[in-house]
Amino acid sequence: MALLGLMSFAALTLFLVLTTVPRQAHASSRGNLGRNINPSVYGICASSVIVHGYKCQEHEVTTDDGYILSLQRIPEGRGKSSGSGTRKQPVVIQHGVLVDGMTWLLNPPEQDLPLILADNGFDVWIANTRGARYSRRHISLDPSSQAYWNWSWDELVSYDFPAVFNYVFSQTGQKINYVGHSLGTLVALASFSEGKLVNQLKSAALLSPIAYLSHMNTALGVVAAKSFVGEITTLFGLAEFNPKGLAVDAFLKSLCAHPGIDCYDLLTALTGKNCCLNSSTVDLFLMNEPQSTSTKNMVHLAQTVRLGALTNSIM
Repeated sequence: MALLGLMSFAALTLFLVLTTVPRQAHASSRGNLGRNINPSVYGICASSVIVHGYKCQEHEVTTDDGYILSLQRIPEGRGKSSGSGTRKQPVVIQHGVLVDGMTWLLNPPEQDLPLILADNGFDVWIANTRGARYSRRHISLDPSSQAYWNWSWDELVSYDFPAVFNYVFSQTGQKINYVGHSLGTLVALASFSEGKLVNQLKSAALLSPIAYLSHMNTALGVVAAKSFVGEITTLFGLAEFNPKGLAVDAFLKSLCAHPGIDCYDLLTALTGKNCCLNSSTVDLFLMNEPQSTSTKNMVHLAQTVRLGALTNSIM
């Protein structure tokens, strides 16, 4: 297998294993993108929250290293109005790797966690990691430059996480309830273990938590971990890792043409059987995700699989 093809296959593997299988398990075929509003054009609030009768505000926060992150605030439930003096508990919701805040809003409103929380009296804030579609701006760098993508999850711990926490805390004046998924749990664990921001934390719910990943034992998972090494990054100069890029697309087409390869059932081959996942769920997800991250971030995650240890730098 050519090296580029191996890297593309590894990308798909890590994407499927580390992202939204648990998150999408109970999605219905109806989805949540009503009225054919394109989220890429109109943003998360307009396309996936306001259309369902909820109030939604677009916010931005700038990290200490210059990345401009997008936040969506759902201050109250549908058809509800906060009385004067009412202080709702804030909750920050953080997505995993290779997705963005839209991943929480792909189902009908009654099945979307942010909207469920809003209906139950929480002040909901949806975070979007640097490099994803709504958080691609920087005070001086452009996403077309390699310098823009010179970061891994360690920078998310050092810059993105505290920027979001401090902003929400300053806006609400209350300790924060945190919900993280996959990479969103790793970033939280790394931050809280160092004592950072714990004075602003009220509670934490970690969905599909990851830290030590050496137990990943599928053949494809192992191939992925062995493929994402620094030498590949240097060889191809791939600073931005875009799962929708031409290299990944071409390789997957060649893979699907191979006898005996069931591309639809590739998810089961990687993660095991899921009782509740259906084709419409997968199709809806792939309309909106995956999103870009840095190749350096993928290398760092793969290192965690290979070493069985959590390190804050790439070795």
